[in-house]
Amino acid sequence: MKQFHILSKAIAIGAAVTLVSIAALAAPAAKTPLLPQDSVYQLPLQLTDQQARKSDWRARRGKPQLVSMFYTSCQYICPLIVDSGKAVQHALTPAEQAKLGILLISMDPKRDTPAALMTVAKKRDLDASRWSLASPRADDVRSAAGVLGVRYRQLADGEFNHTSALLLLDRDGRIVARTEKIGSVVDPEFIAAVHRVLK
Repeated sequence: MKQFHILSKAIAIGAAVTLVSIAALAAPAAKTPLLPQDSVYQLPLQLTDQQARKSDWRARRGKPQLVSMFYTSCQYICPLIVDSGKAVQHALTPAEQAKLGILLISMDPKRDTPAALMTVAKKRDLDASRWSLASPRADDVRSAAGVLGVRYRQLADGEFNHTSALLLLDRDGRIVARTEKIGSVVDPEFIAAVHRVLK
């Protein structure tokens, strides 16, 4: 009789666990809001940053971003792109700065290893909590440039001709502003757009 009670109790517990499992399966799962159709994050893009951390850029969703493309061996335009990012940062309050990420994506991943990216980050005194210098896989460079509207062409000497656009993405990865005025002088219209997105 004692064995019968133990067996009955085990069956009852098993049935309860099964019912809980079925209820969990039937319950609607918490859904992540769908990406807008015009979000750059519709493109899966694996990046490796200056600290050798790997992540998909879609993990940046939820925080507005300044984004541009560059390469570390560039001596002319790319340093001015960095200057532009710093100028935008300096035009913001500390509270606004904390709400904005800055992402520079390499168009030369073969040479732009984490060590090369870190050299630029240190040389330019870029705060790693805000600035991410990152390389995609070589096969993904053209796709990244396409969704960002960046044109580039590699030259015979290994250097690149490329556009110098700085883009502002909203929290969902939509391009809400773009400027090709680069350097330490801030584009007032672009800064106004940054302030609006950070409100």
